Amino acid sequence: MMPSGNAMDYAAGLLEQLQGWQPTIRSVEVGRVLEVGDGIARVSGLPSVRASELVEFANGVLGIAFNLETDQVGVIIMGDYTDIREGMEVRGTDRIASVPVGMALVGRVVNALGQPVDGRGPILATEYYNVERVAPGVIERKDVDTPLQTGIIAIDAMFPIGRGQRELIIGDRQTGKTALAIDTIINQKGQNVFCIYVAIGQKEAQIAAVRATLERYGAMDYTTIVVASASDSAALQYISPYAGAAMGEWFMENGKDALIVYDDLSKHAWAYRQVSLLMRRPPGREAYPGDVFYLHSRLLERAAQLSDKRGGGSLTALPIIETLLGDVSAYIPTNVISITDGQIFLETELFNAGQRPAINVGISVSRVGGDAQRRSMKKVAGRMKLELSQFRALAAFAQFGADLDKATQAQLDRGMRLTELLKQPQYNPYPLEDEVVLIYAATRGYMDNLQISDIKNWAADFIRYVRANYPQIGQSITSPSTKFDLTDETEKLLQKALTDFNATWQPRS
Repeated sequence: MMPSGNAMDYAAGLLEQLQGWQPTIRSVEVGRVLEVGDGIARVSGLPSVRASELVEFANGVLGIAFNLETDQVGVIIMGDYTDIREGMEVRGTDRIASVPVGMALVGRVVNALGQPVDGRGPILATEYYNVERVAPGVIERKDVDTPLQTGIIAIDAMFPIGRGQRELIIGDRQTGKTALAIDTIINQKGQNVFCIYVAIGQKEAQIAAVRATLERYGAMDYTTIVVASASDSAALQYISPYAGAAMGEWFMENGKDALIVYDDLSKHAWAYRQVSLLMRRPPGREAYPGDVFYLHSRLLERAAQLSDKRGGGSLTALPIIETLLGDVSAYIPTNVISITDGQIFLETELFNAGQRPAINVGISVSRVGGDAQRRSMKKVAGRMKLELSQFRALAAFAQFGADLDKATQAQLDRGMRLTELLKQPQYNPYPLEDEVVLIYAATRGYMDNLQISDIKNWAADFIRYVRANYPQIGQSITSPSTKFDLTDETEKLLQKALTDFNATWQPRS
C-alpha cells in the first residue's frame, strides 16, 4: 500500500528539519544537597544563585535561596521535603520568587505561592509580581486624605482609617481582632475596594469559617484569601504576607484601591524566627534574629497612597498582632507599633464586660486623624471624643460614691449612653450617613431621656424612620456636591426629624 501524499510531505519536512538542526551547548550550574531537614536544605555549588531566587530540586519541589554563604546556599523548601535526599541535584531557575497577580485572583483562595487551593481550577493570570518588592518612595506618594470606612462607629468617629494607611489591630487572643478586620472587609461592598485576607499560621477550620462568612455577606466577590495555615511549613508562613502584598500592589499600581489584612504578624515573626534559627543565623532578643524589625518594616511600607502621577491607587494595611496579657510593650508589638500609623487596642476586660468592639479609647490612636475623615463625621465626632474623655475622667470619681452636682451627673449619664451606642453587633457595619445621624443624636442630647437598655432599639428605629421619611438627609451627607458635609439645611432637617421621632417613639415592651 502506497503512503498518502500528506504522510510523504510530513516525512519530507521532518527530514529537512533534522538535517538543518544544529546542537547548542550551554552550561548549567548544578548543586548538590549536603543536608536536609525541618524544611531547610543546605546545598553546595550554585555560585551564581541570587537572593530569593527559586531553585528546583530533582524531584520537582521548589525552594528559595535564603542564605548565600561562601561555600554553600541555605534553601527554604516550599513544599514536601520528605523525598529530598542528600546528594540530590539542585538547579537554579533564574527566576526570583513570584506570584500571579491581577483580576483573575479576585474571589479565589490561594496558597503562599499563588496556587489555587479552593478546587475551582487553575488561575489564568497573565502577570506575575516578585514576592519581595521595593516600597514606593516619598516622591511617589501623596497625603492620605480619603477615608476607608470600616462601618464601625467607634473607629470611623475616633480613629479614622485612610486609604493608604497602616493601622494596627492589637490585643489578646479572643478579643475580636479578626472580627474587626472581617467587618471592615464586609463594609467595602460597593466601595470599589479590593480586599486581600492573609491567614498566617491559623487553624484551617478558622480559615474556612472566615471564607464562609465572607461568602455569606457577598464579600468574596471582591476578596482574595491567601492561606498559610498552621499545618503549612514555616517557610510558607514566612513568605505568605509578602505574596499577599504583591497581589495588593497590582491593584494599587493600576489606579485601584485595595485593603490587605495580615492575620497575624505575631505568628509571622515566629515562623521567621524558626527559619532563621534552622539556618543558624545568630539569635538576638527573645531568640529573634537581628533583622526582625526589617522583616515587618519592609512589608508594611509597601502600603501607600500613590500620587496622581502614579495613578492615584492605594493599598491600605491592617496588620494584626496578638499580645500576651495585654502587654503592648513586648518586643514584636512595640516594633510594629513604631512602623504603623496608629493602633486599635482591644482589651480583654472590656470584651468580657460586653463592650464590643472592645476598643480601649485611651491607648488607641490614629496618626492620620481627621485628614482621613468626611467633613460631616469630623463635625459630629469631635464633640464625641470630648464627651467620652470627660466621662472617663468623671467615672473614676463616681466610683467613690461622692455626691455629684447635676451637671456632673448629666455628663456621666450622657457618657454611659454614648458607650452603649458604641456597642455594635458583629457583621453589622453602618454606612456613613447612619453613623453621622446617630452620633449627632447622642452628642446633642436627643438620647438623654432614654433608658440605657432602650438605646439599641431607639437607634434601629430612628435609622428606619430617617430612611423612610427624610431620605434627603442621607443623600446630602454622602453627596460629593456637598463635599460630604453636614450642611446647615441638612442639620435643621435632622433636628426636626429627631424632635418629631422622639415625640412619637415608644419603648418596646
